[in-house]
Amino acid sequence: MTVPNTTHHGSNGRTFPEVANGGVPNGDAEDEYDLICVGFGPASLAIAVALHDRELPARVLFLERQPSFAWHSGMLLPGTRMQISFMKDLATLRNPRSEFTFLNYLHRMKRLVSFTNLGTSLPLREEYNDYMSWVASHFSDCVRYSTNVLSISPASSSGPVRAWSILTTNLTTGLAHTFRTRNAVIAVGGRPKFPPYMVPFLMNRRILHSAHYSTIIPSLLPSPSEPYHIAVVGAGQSAAEIFRDLHTRYPAAHASLFIRAHALKPSDDSPFVNEIFDPDRVDTVFSMAPDARKKAIEEDKATNYSVVRPALIEELYTHQYSQRIHEPDERKWLHQIHPLREVVSINASRDSDKIFLVLRDTVTGELSGSSDAYDAVVFGTGYEREAHLTILKPVKALMKGGHCSVDREYRVIFRDGAVAEDANVYLQGCCEQTHGVSSPPSSPGTARRGQG
Repeated sequence: MTVPNTTHHGSNGRTFPEVANGGVPNGDAEDEYDLICVGFGPASLAIAVALHDRELPARVLFLERQPSFAWHSGMLLPGTRMQISFMKDLATLRNPRSEFTFLNYLHRMKRLVSFTNLGTSLPLREEYNDYMSWVASHFSDCVRYSTNVLSISPASSSGPVRAWSILTTNLTTGLAHTFRTRNAVIAVGGRPKFPPYMVPFLMNRRILHSAHYSTIIPSLLPSPSEPYHIAVVGAGQSAAEIFRDLHTRYPAAHASLFIRAHALKPSDDSPFVNEIFDPDRVDTVFSMAPDARKKAIEEDKATNYSVVRPALIEELYTHQYSQRIHEPDERKWLHQIHPLREVVSINASRDSDKIFLVLRDTVTGELSGSSDAYDAVVFGTGYEREAHLTILKPVKALMKGGHCSVDREYRVIFRDGAVAEDANVYLQGCCEQTHGVSSPPSSPGTARRGQG
């Protein structure tokens, strides 16, 4: 693996092998590596930086579905900030002298002094995205973009597994390709999650997830001055940010935020509570008995799930109050928050231009239809993190107990003797049940530890 314009020698004097054609070796149908990372988001990017900093002589490849590096592109909204300190970047806590720290990025971009004048440790999300894109550009020779990983399976059918075959398809050409690696990391991030009742309606283009909001909404609703009706479903940071963004993006539009609770709840960002994100916290959580660990994780979720940064809550409340000054009747407000209302279904066909919501009063259980016909409905309902199970389906029979579990080091646990000790599969971003909310996510971004 090479970094342009610098020399990086391994401990035995070898440089990281350079892979041409954007990380695609020529010739053999099956190309061999020491490590292949499935996904090239922040987790894999941090792995690339760590390998570079330690000067390990390894043949490494990263496989990524997207056509280029992108990080939460659907939620890069104007004025939004990170919710974690810039010091929790791709390198600083592990190696403050790394050339890939956020501070060195600022230095290279000639913005370090100006950034210090801001008096904040929370960069704009737009800038942090540019930081990670800058880091990713240094490793472009080791990445194959537009590549979908279908499965990981043993490279041979006899004896302990000593290597893995990774089956892929190129999303541009449709061609299949198989790679061979001794070790694999699965860090594919989360997939947009919708309530089960939404599955039959997902082909309707007016129904979208927060993950795609800023990339789809401009073409879906192209006129900023049109009095659209837009609904947002969810009570977390992403839903709240989208609701705020609609105020300025479509100033004449009617925006409605539906939440099941009586109010938006603040995330707990206090110093002692924030220690649950310390690296050592993983040891504590992993060593707990299952019942105790489950309880601890539930308690910790108040920092990250269905909660909103206090500053944003105050901003939204101020906006609601300003509407009250001009119009005492809340029913006439352009921007309304509907508490104690759960969206339980919709009325729409695949090609409908208007979406009608079916609502349930979370106190009485009474059902009602929405009074508005919506031009778009945005669901800020989180992510599913089970893609690794599909990828690992061919090796399920090798797993201990027949189910996917990991050890403290995030290694998938296989039956004794089934897999050689130096042939491992690691998981990143989907180990919360065993490692806690401080477990390294595969997509640090919109929330405290990185979820939307």
